[in-house]
Amino acid sequence: MSTRIEADLLIPGSGEPIRNGCVVFDESTIAYAGPIEGSPKPSSSDTTNSVPVVMPGLWDCHTHLLGIRNFSVEEQVYTPYSVALARTVKDVEKALRAGFTSVRELGGTGIHLSRVVNEGSIPGPHIYAAGAMLSPTGGHGDAHSFPLEFVNYWANLREVPGPCDGVPACLQAVRKVLRLGASVVKICSSGGVMSDFDNPRHQQFSDEELRAIVQEAAQADRIVAAHAIGKAGIMAALEAGVKTIEHGHHLDEEAADLMIEKGAILVPTVSIVVNTLAAGKKSGLPDFLLEKGRNLHAQFKVAMRLAVQRKIPIAMGSDILGSSDAAPVYWGAHGRELALMVEEMGMSPFDAIRSATAVAPLTLGPQAPKSGQLQPGFAPDVIAVQEDPLKRIEVLGEPERILKVWKDGKLAVDRTASK
Repeated sequence: MSTRIEADLLIPGSGEPIRNGCVVFDESTIAYAGPIEGSPKPSSSDTTNSVPVVMPGLWDCHTHLLGIRNFSVEEQVYTPYSVALARTVKDVEKALRAGFTSVRELGGTGIHLSRVVNEGSIPGPHIYAAGAMLSPTGGHGDAHSFPLEFVNYWANLREVPGPCDGVPACLQAVRKVLRLGASVVKICSSGGVMSDFDNPRHQQFSDEELRAIVQEAAQADRIVAAHAIGKAGIMAALEAGVKTIEHGHHLDEEAADLMIEKGAILVPTVSIVVNTLAAGKKSGLPDFLLEKGRNLHAQFKVAMRLAVQRKIPIAMGSDILGSSDAAPVYWGAHGRELALMVEEMGMSPFDAIRSATAVAPLTLGPQAPKSGQLQPGFAPDVIAVQEDPLKRIEVLGEPERILKVWKDGKLAVDRTASK
């Protein structure tokens, strides 16, 4: 049995939109995507849908399933893992209902939830997880307010690496996340904003450690994603062979040249920057976090517009992490990133959509599935939208206007059923 969708507009993810388009798929692959006129004749067993807009299921390439309700590293540590895991079960369902059929999860419960989603026990998107964010001692991935011995104990309870220093420890950390089934390896090559005492402008991990991590990951056909805010961390990561730069606040012409030379992808995470500053003190955010954010925002906007001008490959990623809509960025609000990419970065709606569809799977390197496009032979992850996002990109951030979601060719969300 096949599903046939006829739409006023078909957005393929890559290539020009098609008026009066049609996509036909079963539970394994897309068989046809193109004009209705050239489509196969429907059979009596086909399920036919008529919708305003059809397009590929969306990707969020930078997420965290942390199960926290407030915006703090400390909450990750003192929240029982069972509580965090329970909260994130609902989070992944919210993502699917928002039209996101795939997420790249860069440190959190996703490494375990992916198995549960894949077996069909809970609804959720495809989850491509890192397992943990590898960090040196005192780095962005360390919990600075707790004794180091406790941080290592906490990591061991979750079967993930704690802070790692020196090449042997870094190699072991990579092997630990691969043992868990990581699809991608996540590292901190610069300091961060949420962490107390490190400086986002400083490089983290030595050049030797970075090269060792990248080489070890490559042996298992995994790429490395680097949290990289300052230029030093960006350049060091690129020279080591890192495939994706997450955030990239201090990208400049020299760094842009190196990204192009290395064929690297930028994952900007605009939501976490803009929404954190907008939330301010009323969300209970600590002073150090707000100060770091304010110091980085102006440079961030310049860097992101430079990336667009230089045509660096860009993949959509929100850095979503909250299990409560009181958090500055929370699960289910992924699509708002696309409007921010247009507003803050100067991207066109077409290119913003492409960043969340055709470009997005490339952030997994050799692990990339054939996804993100309405093309024959691609995965049948498809969404129907109530209005044209090329005219109003904000619609992709309004889950109630995502009419239907098909994941793996099966109807997972249907907001038209009760109408």
